[in-house]
Amino acid sequence: MDEGYRDRTAFIKGAKDIAKEVKRQAGKKVGRHVDRMSDEYTKRSYTRFEEEDDDDDYPVQAQDGSYYRSNSRANDDEGAHSDSTEGHDEDDEIYEGEYQGIPRNDSVGKADGQPGGTAHSQFRDLTQYEAERRKDQEELAQQYETILQECGHGRFQWSLYFVLGLALMADGVEIFVVGFVLPSAEKDMCLSEPNKGMLGLIVYLGMMVGAFVWGGLADRIGRRQTLLISLSINSVFAFFSSFVQGYSSFLFCRLLSGVGIGGSIPIVFSYYSEFLAQEKRGEHLSWLCMFWMIGGIYASAMAWAIIPHYGWSFQMGSAYQFHSWRVFVLVCAFPSVAAIAALNTMPESPRFFLENGKHDEAWMILKQVHDTNMRAKGYPERVFSVTTIKTVKQMDELVDMGGEATAWHQRWRIKLTNLFHQVWGNFLTVFNPEYRRVTYMLMAVWFSMSFSYYGLTVWFPDMIKYLQKQEYSSRTKVFIKEKVEHVTFNFTLENQIHRQGEYFNNKFLNLKMKSMVFEDSLFEECYFEDITSTNTFFKNCTFIATLFYNTDLYKYRLVNSRLINSTFLHNKEGCLLDFSDENNAYMIYFVSFLGTLAVLPGNIVSALLMDKIGRLRMLAGSSVISCVSCFFLSFGNSESAMIALLCLFGGISIASWNSLDVLTVELYPSDKRTTAFGFLNALCKLAAVLGISIFQSFVGITKAVPILFASGALAAGSFLALKLPETRGQVLQ
Repeated sequence: MDEGYRDRTAFIKGAKDIAKEVKRQAGKKVGRHVDRMSDEYTKRSYTRFEEEDDDDDYPVQAQDGSYYRSNSRANDDEGAHSDSTEGHDEDDEIYEGEYQGIPRNDSVGKADGQPGGTAHSQFRDLTQYEAERRKDQEELAQQYETILQECGHGRFQWSLYFVLGLALMADGVEIFVVGFVLPSAEKDMCLSEPNKGMLGLIVYLGMMVGAFVWGGLADRIGRRQTLLISLSINSVFAFFSSFVQGYSSFLFCRLLSGVGIGGSIPIVFSYYSEFLAQEKRGEHLSWLCMFWMIGGIYASAMAWAIIPHYGWSFQMGSAYQFHSWRVFVLVCAFPSVAAIAALNTMPESPRFFLENGKHDEAWMILKQVHDTNMRAKGYPERVFSVTTIKTVKQMDELVDMGGEATAWHQRWRIKLTNLFHQVWGNFLTVFNPEYRRVTYMLMAVWFSMSFSYYGLTVWFPDMIKYLQKQEYSSRTKVFIKEKVEHVTFNFTLENQIHRQGEYFNNKFLNLKMKSMVFEDSLFEECYFEDITSTNTFFKNCTFIATLFYNTDLYKYRLVNSRLINSTFLHNKEGCLLDFSDENNAYMIYFVSFLGTLAVLPGNIVSALLMDKIGRLRMLAGSSVISCVSCFFLSFGNSESAMIALLCLFGGISIASWNSLDVLTVELYPSDKRTTAFGFLNALCKLAAVLGISIFQSFVGITKAVPILFASGALAAGSFLALKLPETRGQVLQ
């Protein structure tokens, strides 16, 4: 009798399994695969079996009078049936996410239903694992492109365009901030020439570190989260830098501000590219580059409007001063803050989720993209037809956290150490044989372009300043062996040289001295009161019975001079801002404004032609034209000619940068994209530091060497660019 019941139970169970499999294949129900063998039922003890006419349900009554299904599974942990699972059929369980309409990824269910699968994968050969992972990535790339085609290009992509544009704009602003405030900050902080040079380069060093660090992290913890962290660091330290007083504190804050913004370019381009279909990618990534130009225009306009207005400053005693250039530094943090606020409304990249096995999160985001675009186009009834998306196999990484007894700081240390090893290991894969040639070629192109571009863009303004200085010096008035007695000077003295003069019982009252030099002169019984000086020096002079009251003529203004019975009272402390250099300041901002605005035509042309003529032709062609334009620099013998050549070079070279950005994004797979981009961008900043340092050393000496360096680098870059593979028309890896 018992044997009959067992046969009937096995028959009923088999029929039910077949029916459920039919339902599953028809798409009427999503459930988990049955992972128990049919002979498992022979191990169970049933208290009662009631025959029913309906074959779909044979309930069994428990000891407490309740009913449960005859195929209910035993508790996995205890190995026996428990009260907690009575009436529960895992095949009928609603899959987590089904409440939100998310279809289950079949590959996940199969993995869950294989007993011992996790243990087996831990011992799987690494080569086989990598081969399977690459195959999954290739299948995902094709399917993902199809999904993006279905989602279309519309309101969602344009919203993300403006949000990420703010982050790119913040990067453009950061490049210009220190250059604009340096003329004022050097006087406010009494900077020496070496300190000025370090302040000009510190931002590039910070961006170099930031690009490498944030690029690596974005492939591990996500594009959106990493970008939020990096922009937050940039905003915080940009804000602090506007208030700190000392040179060291300001340098430190600008360094960390640069570290923060360094992640902007590698993450922004990778993030946006993963929402763009193949035929839109090159064009819209080029349009995104326009925000870097907008950042430069914003910085130039704000500097023009704020820095020369010295009435905006205030001070608390002699220890704390807040001049207008600090207001400018504060205002330049606004794009980064705005980017953080806007980025909180955007989702993570679905491609990143799929690469990391998060099927449900990716499906929800892609559905959001589809629905947003369809509603905007007037087709709200269109349904997102994708049911399952391929996910990439994941390597099981077990980290010993030390248990509950481990202190929190030790657990964090373990997490950070593990994260560092993951980031570093992912970086090393960029030099694997399949990517090595592309990586080395891109390194050479990035370095050559950055060396020439940043070197020349800094050399141009320095040459303009040098020409201005030469023109100013040509108007210098020279006085030799003059004798002046009992005269009161109460007017501005500017651009004069006095040699071997004698001044007896003269008064210098409430005046400004600008570019004044006194050499081998005698001052006897003279009186200096309320004097403000700029670039003014007394060399080898003698002061006899002379009184200095409330002046800045002390120590570094008196070079190899003798003081006999002379007195200094109430000297002005610290370095003072130059209030008489407004015209030069306006010229600097205006030149930067024009140079930045000049890239607009190049941006438009590159965006319209990027997907038509290809990335390589755009990159090589623009580099060759830029190389040729460098030779015209030898004809720039005036200020207006140098400004025109600056605009020409910037407008042509921007197409090369846009092409290089698109190529870098498309040549690496998604799990290495920001890591490789961050490394190459860090190399770019290193080349910028070298280019700026080398080119600046030739200002006022010769034009030939900078021109040859820039032309040679651009020629080499254009030649190597042709060796890279073309990515136009390819799906995003």
